[in-house]
Amino acid sequence: MSNKTVVSVVLGFMCMALTLGICIQIRTVKNSNSTVSQNYEENNLRAEVLKYKERYDNKYRQLEEAEAQLEKIRENVAENDAGLEEAENKIKKANKINGLSEVTGAGVIIKLEDGKKNPMVLNPSDLIVHDLDVLSVINELKNAGAEAISINDQRIVSTTAISCGGNIIDINGERVGAPFTIKAIGLPEYLAGLSRVGGYLELLQGYGIEAPLEKSNNITIPKYNGVINFKYMKNVK
Repeated sequence: MSNKTVVSVVLGFMCMALTLGICIQIRTVKNSNSTVSQNYEENNLRAEVLKYKERYDNKYRQLEEAEAQLEKIRENVAENDAGLEEAENKIKKANKINGLSEVTGAGVIIKLEDGKKNPMVLNPSDLIVHDLDVLSVINELKNAGAEAISINDQRIVSTTAISCGGNIIDINGERVGAPFTIKAIGLPEYLAGLSRVGGYLELLQGYGIEAPLEKSNNITIPKYNGVINFKYMKNVK
């Protein structure tokens, strides 16, 4: 082989290597730019979410401060007027009924959790806690005389909606995932009847869903943090 041929072959390999290196460099730069751009967008979205959360927290803090000031004003006025004291008691009672105040008392705690894989269950969906399961338990608690109910610290009020949203459940507009801790205040002996033979909790447990019930003499249920607006109802004169 002549020297010219050797030189040509060497130059050819060098050109191929150089071309390959340039291609790899271009692809690396492109991927790097794409990653940087994606990270930039994610950071911007994260910053927006944090900004709106901060605004919400500030507004909620102001609302709580206003409610505390209003409560003090009511108490001061009620001390100077017996009629106003009676009105104040009615307001407090209405707030308890409507779920607008934190309450405590005896009752039960139920925990609904998705079941583990079970070869005896043909449909895997039966191992998942659905919105209808939660609704059924809530209805049974109401039938048993529950005076206040919460799900994962979301207070159940007259306007509460419970709907399925994929593998989570929407409660009062908040996305809540399993396990679902349901607290109910009422006579524990009556509320504990949900664990009776043939009851809905036993039905869920039959599918493999975890549904233990526990009595408690000290349950605290938070108030509803949303706003209840009645646009169409009017008092009958």
